[in-house]
Amino acid sequence: MTSLRRNGLLILTLAGALAVSGCATVQRINPFHKSDAGPAEVASEGKRIAINPPDEAVEPAVGLKGADFFLPDAKPVAEWALPGGTPEQSMEHVDAGGNLKIAWRRSFGKKTGNGGFVTAPPVAGNGKIYVMDAEATVSAHNATTGAEVWKVDLRPKSKRDREGFGGGLALADGKLTVASGYRFVAQINADTGALLWRTSTEQPVHAAPTVAGGRVFVVAIDNTLLTFDAATGAVGWTYQALSESARILGASSPAVSGDTVVATFGSGEVVALRTANGNDLWNEALSKASRTNALSEIRDIPGRPVIYQGDVFAVSHSGLLAATDLRTGQPRWTLPITGITSPLPAGDVVYVVDKPGKVYCISRETGQIYWVRDLNEGRIKKGRWDFVTKMGRGAKKNAAKPLWSSPILASGKLITASDTGQLKAINAKTGVLEKTLEIGQPVLLGPIALNGVLYIVTDEAQLIALR
Repeated sequence: MTSLRRNGLLILTLAGALAVSGCATVQRINPFHKSDAGPAEVASEGKRIAINPPDEAVEPAVGLKGADFFLPDAKPVAEWALPGGTPEQSMEHVDAGGNLKIAWRRSFGKKTGNGGFVTAPPVAGNGKIYVMDAEATVSAHNATTGAEVWKVDLRPKSKRDREGFGGGLALADGKLTVASGYRFVAQINADTGALLWRTSTEQPVHAAPTVAGGRVFVVAIDNTLLTFDAATGAVGWTYQALSESARILGASSPAVSGDTVVATFGSGEVVALRTANGNDLWNEALSKASRTNALSEIRDIPGRPVIYQGDVFAVSHSGLLAATDLRTGQPRWTLPITGITSPLPAGDVVYVVDKPGKVYCISRETGQIYWVRDLNEGRIKKGRWDFVTKMGRGAKKNAAKPLWSSPILASGKLITASDTGQLKAINAKTGVLEKTLEIGQPVLLGPIALNGVLYIVTDEAQLIALR
């Protein structure tokens, strides 16, 4: 098994499935390095007729051109308790960000590198922003000034578990729950950082936990959904999804609505279970095989599933965005979109950022497209990729396009950031680019909001406030 990383931000595990690449030459195995140039053509005299049709294009619907749609009013946010804001991983439209100027920056620990990765989205509440660095050090910061309130190093003391990365945070009832690639789940006092309990796990955990209804839900790297008692850390029921030899070394946070938890796995499965006992309600596979692209065999769903008004929205790396009825598990519609981010439903639409960097505004009811915006239009002055609509002199033909984070809908703007250090704000109704801001550091974690301010965590372990 080979491990590759994308700009030090994500790791991909590859196995024999990637060898099934047909006649095409795979120039870059890492799926996050997608060349603008297609595979080299090799043909004898005459004209070849493609046996496999090209992937279906996702274009705006003619009938929706210029059509208006409903978006809920922007509302202030007093708490951002989970990576997606709520147990449903759904935060509609927040009042935050203003004119998107950087108010302050604060470093908070070890940055990505030397086997460590900053993968924990920040969470916020009680006037504090909580972050975790690349080596499982958790810290709380004053939301107004960024000043450090407390810091605690949660790395295991034994040599056996001194290596690990990833994990995340969840805030509930004045307690901060921590999951870690160092193979543990823990809970600390959100005001003081004092350790309340700690439970070891058999496998690393590379995503944030979800806390709801007195339980902690978290997905381990071996495609197991683990549960714990939120008060004591006692182990509860578990659910084992299908194993997968080729996957992204990451996991998404489950979504919880009422007595149902929805989790996604590296196998491409979206599974709904009873929160009380783990009984299986329904199972859907977001898998779209492509005989011209071996990387479609990586079925992982790195982004969070989102529950919104009775539907579940999720997008897979193998090329499917789906809206699924939460109660029955029946698909409402699907689109051939490849993504590593979380969808964002709000009002009449759902937004999603795909892997190549396009933003789609989609009718939540029908799956038809209102508009599409390419975030990689124009020139990126800072970063490893240079693109001026057409390949210019001296540009690298195989340069990797930027990766963009899961978006946030803030004060009428859809905002996302990239691993080349840019933040872009586009009009949520029209898709028109309104502002570009140079962050100066790689970003792959989506922004969050608290009391009118947007917060971003960078790959260099900096917390940045935008107001």
